[in-house]
Amino acid sequence: MSEEHDHSKSHSIIPPGAVLPFILLASCFMWWAIANNLTDPLVKVFKETFHMTTFQASAIQFAFYFGYFCMALPGAMVARKFTYKTGVLLGLGIYAVGCFMLYPAMLAQQFLLFCLAYYVLACGLGVLETNANPYVLVLGSEESATRRLNFAQAFNPIGAVIGILLARNLVMARLPKDGAGHLHITAENTSAALNAVIFPYLVVASILVVVWILILKTKMPKASEHDKNLHFFETVGRLLKNRNYSFSVFAQFCYVGTQISVWTYTNFYIPDTLGVTQERALVYHTAALVLFACMRWVFYFLMKFFKASALLLFAAIMAIVAALCVIYVGGMVGVISLVWISGFMSLMFPTIFGLGCSGLGEDTKLASSGQIMAIVGGAIITPLQGLMVDKWGVAHSYWLPLACFVVIGLYAVSARKVEKELVKV
Repeated sequence: MSEEHDHSKSHSIIPPGAVLPFILLASCFMWWAIANNLTDPLVKVFKETFHMTTFQASAIQFAFYFGYFCMALPGAMVARKFTYKTGVLLGLGIYAVGCFMLYPAMLAQQFLLFCLAYYVLACGLGVLETNANPYVLVLGSEESATRRLNFAQAFNPIGAVIGILLARNLVMARLPKDGAGHLHITAENTSAALNAVIFPYLVVASILVVVWILILKTKMPKASEHDKNLHFFETVGRLLKNRNYSFSVFAQFCYVGTQISVWTYTNFYIPDTLGVTQERALVYHTAALVLFACMRWVFYFLMKFFKASALLLFAAIMAIVAALCVIYVGGMVGVISLVWISGFMSLMFPTIFGLGCSGLGEDTKLASSGQIMAIVGGAIITPLQGLMVDKWGVAHSYWLPLACFVVIGLYAVSARKVEKELVKV
């Protein structure tokens, strides 16, 4: 009887001794989502403030997601040399510094300084995500790892909703507008506009300091530290030969780039399609993020009955159908379809991450850095879609996300073999 009890405990999603550490780690998923979703609507704001093309203004997104790329591998090396906890603290600290750097950028009114601040901020997020995601995976049994990560990631869309509400109520509502309610930023009111942009980041940075202290003072599981002597190049070689892992990194690249593009250009598509103001468009954007949050919990529940790869394939197919409606139907149907794309995307990041890192054992720490480096997709796909917006219009630019959903669907099919092998083990 005791053996059976121990077995069920070992396969529980969150082991009893890891509840508080899990809560603190799950809060980190919320904090980085706030930064991501505060930034997405600002491409439009910077375009108006500094009189740029869509492609030029998307340099903010390039700087942001390039920071992830640059610091993912160093973040993994911190985990290998020290602990996941050290990596989480380092990431949170750099994130806060980046937020505070937006203040001198606002004073100087220089777009390049804003790009630098977002780059530093995202470097912190890169270190944070590289450590927090695999830390959650190893807090319990490998059988429940993907579900546990989906559970933690369910707090991410809560942060996403908070981020977009902050953007709507603390940024967009305070920006200068003309009589019709459209953005109207001139040389005279640029300072007021940029002050509105940075205010929520300063609030978040202040809260991050408190979270940093809480994690520092809490006794966290050391998880797996015994891989310190693994050779870097040998590990990289093994990972590159692992077809499931390599494909998962490419699928993650496509997913993150698509998520950022879909959300960034929602703020272009809705005003263009419905003829509404930017503030009104953010109401639909908020609905998309609420649906994203709700569907993540729905998919988490469905994982009790369906394999993760099957759900991933379903979500990819439905996202493709919704993207076709966005491109060719338009109007309110197109807008509703765009909102539903967020619902289908909710499953993708943690499931690709979990399936890609399945069965990697000691190599998981370095493998997680590859998954986080794939976030550079946001730095590449978002500007590419910006070019498509400038050339062909916002509706037809959604062919790029559609192509990425096809890649994710193909990965889901490929990952089924890995799931079957795990079940056998």
